[in-house]
Amino acid sequence: MIAVTFALPAESSEFLRRLRDRTDAERNGVRIVRGKMNDRTIEVLHTGVGEKICRQRIGKFLQDQQFDLLISTGFAGALNDRLKVGDLLLAKNFSTIELNNRGKSLSSLPIHAADLLTVSALIDSSEKRLEIAQTSGAAAVDMETEFIAGACADHGIPLLSLRAISDTLDEPFPAPTKILFDIDQQRTRFLTFATFFLGHPNRVPRLVQFARRIARARKILTGALVAVISEL
Repeated sequence: MIAVTFALPAESSEFLRRLRDRTDAERNGVRIVRGKMNDRTIEVLHTGVGEKICRQRIGKFLQDQQFDLLISTGFAGALNDRLKVGDLLLAKNFSTIELNNRGKSLSSLPIHAADLLTVSALIDSSEKRLEIAQTSGAAAVDMETEFIAGACADHGIPLLSLRAISDTLDEPFPAPTKILFDIDQQRTRFLTFATFFLGHPNRVPRLVQFARRIARARKILTGALVAVISEL
């Protein structure tokens, strides 16, 4: 059985459509999605964004369970100008298995092996991203993988960390991060969101472009996940 974790349904929606015999369930107080892919049983968990909720959910998800592999996936933000939207980052500092012997379905994908850094907040400043890159040596950031890796280590579960780049130094967020997502509420506050863009109509084209980039990254990520699972 393979576990796949995403932070949010916005990252997982296309992958979930690829699952056969899909069912929703609840275990230990967390909701999961279960299905089949290439005769493998897949369980999908949405960890939420950030340390607190991720630790809670991943702990309950792995309690009294044994998986052959956990794939920590979703979106990440680039810290350098070498990574582009839609590129895939294999986090070599968190992954405990390798994809050295890639089949044809994987060899054509834009996969970069580099370090991933888990941070405590969304970063919308290019200057801050460059500073973090210099001090950490990481190529991209997310907000969950460190805690997922710790839980996997505690349970003896092999981990593959694979993320799709959704925003870069040249293609940043279309609005301040607090407008796009409220971490405390674990959702976008749509009144705040709508008010901001009504007050800043010049930002709307950037929002449309961002939505298109997210859709592209999600499609590439889904194709990579399907390829990885088929090659296992």
